[in-house]
Amino acid sequence: MLEQYVKMILTSRVYDVAVETPLQPAGQLSERLNNKILLKREDLQPVFSFKIRGAYNKLAQLSAEELVRGVVTASAGNHAQGLALAARELGIKATIVMPNTTPEIKIEGVRSRGGIVVLHGDSFPEALAHSLKLVDEQGMVYIHPYDDPYTIAGQGTVAMEILRQHPGDLDAIFVPVGGGGLIAGIAAYVKYLRPGIKVIGVEPDDSNCLQQAMRAGERVVLPQVGLFADGVAVAQIGQYTFEICKDHVDEVITVSTDEICAAIKDIYDDTRSITEPAGALGVAGIKKYVEARGVSGQTLVAIDSGANVNFDRLRHVAERAELGEGREAIIAVTIPERPGSFKAFCEAVGKRQITEFNYRYHTGHEAHIFVGVQTHPERDPRAVLVQTLQSHGFPVLDLTDNELAKLHIRHMVGGHAVRVSDEMVLRFEFPERPGALFNFLDKLGGRWNISMFHYRNHGAADGRVVAGLQVPEEERHLVAGALAEIGYPFWDETDNPAYQLFLG
Repeated sequence: MLEQYVKMILTSRVYDVAVETPLQPAGQLSERLNNKILLKREDLQPVFSFKIRGAYNKLAQLSAEELVRGVVTASAGNHAQGLALAARELGIKATIVMPNTTPEIKIEGVRSRGGIVVLHGDSFPEALAHSLKLVDEQGMVYIHPYDDPYTIAGQGTVAMEILRQHPGDLDAIFVPVGGGGLIAGIAAYVKYLRPGIKVIGVEPDDSNCLQQAMRAGERVVLPQVGLFADGVAVAQIGQYTFEICKDHVDEVITVSTDEICAAIKDIYDDTRSITEPAGALGVAGIKKYVEARGVSGQTLVAIDSGANVNFDRLRHVAERAELGEGREAIIAVTIPERPGSFKAFCEAVGKRQITEFNYRYHTGHEAHIFVGVQTHPERDPRAVLVQTLQSHGFPVLDLTDNELAKLHIRHMVGGHAVRVSDEMVLRFEFPERPGALFNFLDKLGGRWNISMFHYRNHGAADGRVVAGLQVPEEERHLVAGALAEIGYPFWDETDNPAYQLFLG
């Protein structure tokens, strides 16, 4: 099987439109990690993503009869732009069905490259269903974004370039994984020619379809996928791609949103380029791999797979990057309610920079403060900060990994509710689009009184809500079913200590 894919890779026609991207040293990151880190700059492709390779290679294989019929795909991301450009170069009519939630930058990216955009539905499955309907009704040829041998072969040319650009020792290649087209192509080429090089997949921890499939030994469908790294938000690994990955991918690493944001900053520091969340997965994976294995002196490649990111999303990236790098701690501290307490707290913090401070009177004896403090993962880790404050007699709760605290509590004002009983606290995520908040509230309905509500739209692909509902104890068993009908992911945060301290 690998030999066949290698032949397809070597004869791929990607360079009619794609360029050979540089394999660029990341000097600062290499020094920090004590390994040689190289970035494969696929963000420098004409559509700012590797996807142009596979899309063009697939179109180049179509028959004359298929070319006349035109092509269609469903995509909210980089495949759409790659297919639009590839089709324009070959003189083919390309229709791209995109969800209504698709960021404007990607819609305009498709239109500017000659693609016909059809907006349909609020999610990818709805867009996909409509694209397949066009296949049946109008005879168009469907072009899959990743699960096609020619698409896989086109993406595999990335590996061909890497081995040519770096013929010396190479220990591992870290590849972002969505549907698996890129990692399957890279694994097929690398494992056939230089099997000693590790091929390691990297996925968000809330969209780990390949990792789950590798563990199960078969393709699985994730019940839900995270939306932050939208370029790899795939619920099931492809069939063709998994046939390669299950035998030839050495390992799959998962990373958090904070770790992805930190990796975006790392790439910016070394290249002055801004990578989309999915594009930074390779660097995030390298950092986690090096920390876990303690390796040094190795040569590690990260695929910087794309740079199609909405500018306003950078607010979220900047906010979370310091947390992902271990350079900021978010803590809750209880201090005595008396003069001089704040001064004593600041003295205990020492010369560390306080980045955020929220104070709320609790009782006549004590107050709770929500604090951000600059730390350093090596010179001054957050565990030392916590121990220092505790040694000065301050009760401390580390909230650095608490999503409710980072997404909502730090931005909310007020405090403990008066005369509010039977409150349940629920956190939601829903695809962002104009009118989304109203639609969410409309679906939530009026069965239970809303006692608290905080909504954030900060440039991410999803809206974030925390809501308090007054639900009598005898009706609490009905809540999960009612919320499931809304169809958005939700988490019960009623027992979250951040809520209990500041809002409960």
